Amino acid sequence: MPHSRLERWSFRAALASGFCVTLGLWLYTGYAFTQRIEQVRNQAEQVATRYNRAQELLSTVRAQVLLASIRARDALLDPNPASLAQHRYAIVESAAMIEKLLDDYPALGVPDEAARMRALREEIQRFHTTSQQIIAEAVGRSPQQIREVLNSMLVPRREAALAISEETARLNRAGFIRQQTEIGEIHRIAEAEGRQRLGAALVVGLGVLMLTSLYASRLESRLRAQMVRDARLSLELQQMAAKVLNAQEEERRTIARELHDEVGQVLTAIRVELDVAQHAIEADGGSAKMLEEAQTITDGALQTVRNLSQLLHPSALDDLGLAPVIDAALRGLSRRSKIKTAFEQVEVPSRLPREVELAAYRIVQEALNNVAKHAQATECRVRLTKLHDRLLLEIEDNGVGFFDDTDRPIMARGLGLV
Repeated sequence: MPHSRLERWSFRAALASGFCVTLGLWLYTGYAFTQRIEQVRNQAEQVATRYNRAQELLSTVRAQVLLASIRARDALLDPNPASLAQHRYAIVESAAMIEKLLDDYPALGVPDEAARMRALREEIQRFHTTSQQIIAEAVGRSPQQIREVLNSMLVPRREAALAISEETARLNRAGFIRQQTEIGEIHRIAEAEGRQRLGAALVVGLGVLMLTSLYASRLESRLRAQMVRDARLSLELQQMAAKVLNAQEEERRTIARELHDEVGQVLTAIRVELDVAQHAIEADGGSAKMLEEAQTITDGALQTVRNLSQLLHPSALDDLGLAPVIDAALRGLSRRSKIKTAFEQVEVPSRLPREVELAAYRIVQEALNNVAKHAQATECRVRLTKLHDRLLLEIEDNGVGFFDDTDRPIMARGLGLV
């Protein structure tokens, strides 16, 4: 079951990679097309804005030229000093405004634009100079002279300036139409390029999908072979581990039996001999205090041998089963370390398979050892629960806990949990 899930995951990963590459190509193509169209639109807006601004400035220049000519004509018709000063000031203001407008004129990039703007500036300057000259000589002229001055000096200058302005506006319109045509052509080219890129992205996407499918098939074949090897190695490792554990337990059982039967009996015999010697000495009226110390040492050694035999392999596990042995281990923990213990079992049969009992006992043994040494706990509880297809073993305490430091090597973290 895990192998089949791994195969499906590898295949899905390959397909997902191909899909991501294809989607990325489509997104890039759409983004590039959108950016190109946005660039063309911005360019068209800039051209239209400059054109409208230029036409507006030229219209204002023409209006100021006409207004200055009217001021000059009014000065000739009403040549009193106060009116002349007022008209002269108005013409100077008009000249300054026209100069500022021409400074703000946006370049449109039409042919000979700079030369025409210089000619327009020069013609407007001559017009204002002529207007100032006419106002300065306005006093004492007859109506006939006034008409001659207007027709011969002012009107030609005004018409020349207006003509240049009109010609500039006409050329601007022509340039604007030409630029709009060029922008339309750029837009058409951008659309064609977008379609070509979309087509190329589609072709590349199909190619990526084909390569992904081939890669996925190859990956599946390699993965199946690898899973077969892994399954075989895992089975071999499990069998080897089982053999090692069985050998260890058999060796522990043998050592525990030797300690209990041989060393334990020898120490018991020594203890009996010491008792006999003590009674004999006391019967003769001597002191047996030195023998009492030897008896104490012998009792300690005998208890140590029994504890070692129990730790190596409790014989009660073979005779009584898992639950009594765990209960005895908890009572021993409570007796040695003053930790309050509790043991619960739910629907656990009296006997379980030998390997299950042995594994569970070793887990409880190591856990209780950790509780006593490191947990700083005052309570410990063990619960055994028989589920449908497994044995649930829970060991809880109220101690300080621990952190699983996976960054450190196993040997540095200890082997208890392992």
